[in-house]
Amino acid sequence: MQPFKSIRTAAIISLALIAMACKKDDDSNPDPDPIILEVQSVNSLPSPENADEPVYYSLETGKEVPASQANTTNWDIAFVRTTILLNGGTSGPGKGTAQVWTGIFEELKAAPGSGYKADNAPESYAVPTGSGNGWYQYNPGANTITPIAGRVIVLTTGSGKFAKLEMLSYYKGAPAVPTASDVARHYSFRYVYQPDGTKKLE
Repeated sequence: MQPFKSIRTAAIISLALIAMACKKDDDSNPDPDPIILEVQSVNSLPSPENADEPVYYSLETGKEVPASQANTTNWDIAFVRTTILLNGGTSGPGKGTAQVWTGIFEELKAAPGSGYKADNAPESYAVPTGSGNGWYQYNPGANTITPIAGRVIVLTTGSGKFAKLEMLSYYKGAPAVPTASDVARHYSFRYVYQPDGTKKLE
């Protein structure tokens, strides 16, 4: 009986070694890391010379989109003076919607589950227009436009992905305290874009 016992012991040891080897292989090939979201910054995106023409931007590619692609889903957000357009509703063929969330940009960890609207021009826009209603405050004394602190635009892109965006300046060079002599319609903002379709924004 002794040889059988030795064989059985050897078999158990072999199985244990195989299991350890397999575990080591698994540890050396972990699952792919989750997508790491980074805050993207855009500085002084200029509008066209004609102030009534939008400047189009893709949050997915991080690039300006030519006006010739206005009727496609290649852009996500556009600017006309102080009005913000989303690629959806009356503004484009995409799935763009938005809402203005009040709070600190970094503290918005996930997009809200409801409350989004599409552009319905000229009656309304997903991001409300007018001083104090959406993202900016107008100072008639200084004749300046200033982003309102704590206003975060939560949106769905032209393809239906989620993002959060905070406007930082309406003037070229993003001066801390703008004056009437600063060059307007140069948009600075920061954003986080979630490419996987979930509402997670951190």
